[in-house]
Amino acid sequence: MVSKFPAKATAAFCLITAGCFSSQANFHPFSDSSVCEGILRSSRAICTVAITVADYKYSLYGLPNDCDEYRRLLSEVHLRSAKRLLKLCEINKGFYVKAGQFVSSLRQIPKEYSLTLSSLQDQVVPYDFKVIKEVLVSNLGQDPSELFTWFNEQPIAAASIAQVHHAMLKDHQEVAIKVQYPGIEKKMKLDTRIMYSLAEFVAWFFPEFRFLWLVSEFTEAISLELDFVQEARNFETMSNNFRNNKFVRIPRIFWDLTTNQVLTMQFCHGQKVDDVVFLKGMKINPEKVAKKLLEVFAEMIFIHGFLHGDPHPGNILVSIEGQGGFSLVLLDHGICKKLDEEFRLEYCQLWKALILLDSRKIQHLAERFGVGKYYRYLPIIFSGRTIDSKSGIGKGMLVEEQKKMKQHLKALEMEDISSFMESLPSNFLIILRTDELLRSTVSKLGASKWVRLLTYGKYASLGLSLKSNPCSGVTNLVLWMEKLKRCLNKFYGKMSAAGKGMSTMFFNIYFKM
Repeated sequence: MVSKFPAKATAAFCLITAGCFSSQANFHPFSDSSVCEGILRSSRAICTVAITVADYKYSLYGLPNDCDEYRRLLSEVHLRSAKRLLKLCEINKGFYVKAGQFVSSLRQIPKEYSLTLSSLQDQVVPYDFKVIKEVLVSNLGQDPSELFTWFNEQPIAAASIAQVHHAMLKDHQEVAIKVQYPGIEKKMKLDTRIMYSLAEFVAWFFPEFRFLWLVSEFTEAISLELDFVQEARNFETMSNNFRNNKFVRIPRIFWDLTTNQVLTMQFCHGQKVDDVVFLKGMKINPEKVAKKLLEVFAEMIFIHGFLHGDPHPGNILVSIEGQGGFSLVLLDHGICKKLDEEFRLEYCQLWKALILLDSRKIQHLAERFGVGKYYRYLPIIFSGRTIDSKSGIGKGMLVEEQKKMKQHLKALEMEDISSFMESLPSNFLIILRTDELLRSTVSKLGASKWVRLLTYGKYASLGLSLKSNPCSGVTNLVLWMEKLKRCLNKFYGKMSAAGKGMSTMFFNIYFKM
């Protein structure tokens, strides 16, 4: 296949290989063994990407992109390429696994990639405790036996950059200790440098396939995760934001046992938020959990402007403790984003416009976000409705709307997707990823789509009210939650039957009362 590929591919492959190897050879912070390992890892990555590029070019050569044969073959190439990337991540481990997990959580990539790479979520092998012990001693200055009554050498969780151990302090407080793998920051610098080079290579060969925005977002996210002191500060910020919420628990930080590589926090019992069997066994309604989960993250986005950006099920536990019958325990605050006030208010306005299907406002805000050309797609992305939809909030699209949407989507080319994604502000990108992870969890818990839409619409309205009356936020929230119980059934039936017109009435009456 490669032998039939144009000469440009061979030249590109040689250039990118030479550039990457030269980059590694001159990257002084690494030992010789690290450089050799890095060259081996990057060689696999370069070969995988080069073969994938050849596969796309050769398999689709000469076919118009609007024919059925092209779409069928494109799906097959997507799947083959996703399997290659999966194998690459499994062999290279480390940040390649993290990168694969990051990509799999994005809706904006072909489903063949997201479904295939999603298997990486549970494929992390923990480090031997001897290695972990060395990190603990070098950071805390003492042997674990001198600091803890007992310390479980078997990790209770393992991820791409760290693993977590369960222990008890001398004063009998249970703690969870997150320990960063040694040398991981140096590997990150090398791996992300290679990823940038590969993204540039792909963009040079396929100008419409531009993924530098994705590498940039991943690099920023992983850099945040490596700073455990900043993560500890994020824990405390989140704890302060939810200090009056009886359904949210944030583990307390033990600062005297926390460094850049070791994070010690209160141990909280619970099960993964999407463990429906556990929830039903404890007589906890999964749909109620889904609703509270959405409310918590809506409050982060629309009210606080401080967002937990990695809400996969392993980072959110359901505890049977709590005044409401259960509570949500929020873990892993490495990827947290402070949304600037202007963006927070404009995002609130966007959701208000999405609920009302105010096309002029949506277009105006899309221009503010840098994607005015694609404003018609924002309702589809966020609410599952076309911009001129006649269906009620949370209801499926009418047959005519589905046909129209398919026509719009068929007209989109990869250049449009690349342009859309690289034009979005960074705040928007982390919200898109967070929202996709939440949608997946909420779906597993059995909650209907309209719960998310109404929750976001409600908190967006509250977020706008804070601008003029910032002191009344918590009070308004409590009052509105009570009114939701009384008014939801009354208005939802009418709204569903009457479509868009009733949606406007619903927003005006419910969200502003």
